[in-house]
Amino acid sequence: MHSLNNLIIEFYDKLSSWEQSVVKDTGYSLAQVHTIEVLGSHGPMRMKELADRLGITTGTLTVQVEKLVKLGLITRSPYEDDRRSILVGLTTEGIELHTHHNRMHIQLTEDITRNLDESSIDVLTKCFEKMNQEF
Repeated sequence: MHSLNNLIIEFYDKLSSWEQSVVKDTGYSLAQVHTIEVLGSHGPMRMKELADRLGITTGTLTVQVEKLVKLGLITRSPYEDDRRSILVGLTTEGIELHTHHNRMHIQLTEDITRNLDESSIDVLTKCFEKMNQEF
């Protein structure tokens, strides 16, 4: 278990470093890009749901969303079923940023799994699915 722990930490560190290097030249913060990633992957959602997916408070998210609205990447509107809730979604520019960043993630995935056969990729996928359920 100790070696698995070390490998997970090493992978996390390398992935974090890669993310930082990719985002640093965009002019956006890593937190902003993560917000764009979630909305791009899951579609428009209420602020509370977005905050939960990002693992941050709604107060922190409010500040983040305000900046992204000013940058023209996110729209904010009242939620149809509950006017007290706010629905956030990507603008055309936000979708373009997500598409570009997502392509980089796909390329990274292809690069780091290049030497794995299909069976190993299936096992790895199942392992990630099970581990993600634990969060």
